[in-house]
Amino acid sequence: MTTIFDKIINGTLPAEKVFENERILAIKDIHPVAPIHFLIMPKKSIRDLQSVKSEDLALIGEMVQVAQSLAVKYDIVDGYRLLTNSGPEAGQSVFHLHFHLIGGRRLTHELG
Repeated sequence: MTTIFDKIINGTLPAEKVFENERILAIKDIHPVAPIHFLIMPKKSIRDLQSVKSEDLALIGEMVQVAQSLAVKYDIVDGYRLLTNSGPEAGQSVFHLHFHLIGGRRLTHELG
């Protein structure tokens, strides 16, 4: 099944990109919960965190490095949240693995 993220990755839907290389894309969230709210996704189609295979672990590590780099670029290294929802019970609504990078304000214990 093609997701909205697949369409963004293949260029059929627009998005405001903040990072892109041959393996990873990061875009601004269209419904941000903080001044900085980016979605970091692999270009490889992986349904959710539970679907990550051992051969994908380097890609997940690279996604974390992208998050670290964006935190520096957008001056949020002193406090940000990196999270993913895995499965419908966790609130995942787009079934293409992605991390939310959230920061730019003091974050409470509430998610978001």
